[in-house]
Amino acid sequence: MFVGDSMTIGAAGDYTWRYRMWQHLRAHLDEPFAIVGPRSTLHEKATDTPTSYDYADPSFPERARRHLAGWGEGWLHMAPMIADEVRKNRPDVLLISLGLIDLGFYTNAEQTEANLRTFIANARTANADIAAVLLPVIPNTRADLDPDFAGECDELNIRMAKAVADLDTPASPLLLASRPAAYDILLDTYDGTHPNASGEHRLAAAFADAMHQAWGIGAPYATAP
Repeated sequence: MFVGDSMTIGAAGDYTWRYRMWQHLRAHLDEPFAIVGPRSTLHEKATDTPTSYDYADPSFPERARRHLAGWGEGWLHMAPMIADEVRKNRPDVLLISLGLIDLGFYTNAEQTEANLRTFIANARTANADIAAVLLPVIPNTRADLDPDFAGECDELNIRMAKAVADLDTPASPLLLASRPAAYDILLDTYDGTHPNASGEHRLAAAFADAMHQAWGIGAPYATAP
């Protein structure tokens, strides 16, 4: 189950990194799998609502579009709902990209870490064996103009690494992915935050490579941005 903010839900007209990850798994995972989640839409900017089905590839099947992501939603929003969604949708693995929106609008690094830890605890109440891969925060262009915000991003990534180390267990493994190789805010986003096609590939690669290297799932990500 994909869990994330605006970078994960995507906007009308996007492929999304979820689509890139689905393509990768379909090509390289030698066992049946399902993408699960309570939502399947993109964000419609014109109405500021999650109501669009205008995926860049209309053949992206409905069953593979499922996710738990929302424009403007972060750890703060996902922590209270994750137990119910894990119970209802029964994911084995969570692929999580959260944190930037928290720091931008809702909480500081310390508070965001607390919400992350609550999220993991709540998810485990619904599935004690749940596994999760977490993506570090990738600062957006605001960090170039706001040193305090840049510092909060750096601090949260340090805190995320510590939380993953603290909370990782053999029964419910946690993994912190590496920042996508060569990710460039100017080249891999269309607005300084949200991924364009090359950014989508790089985000998918970060998750795919982490799962392959740590858990032997699938294969290294092979599609060049």
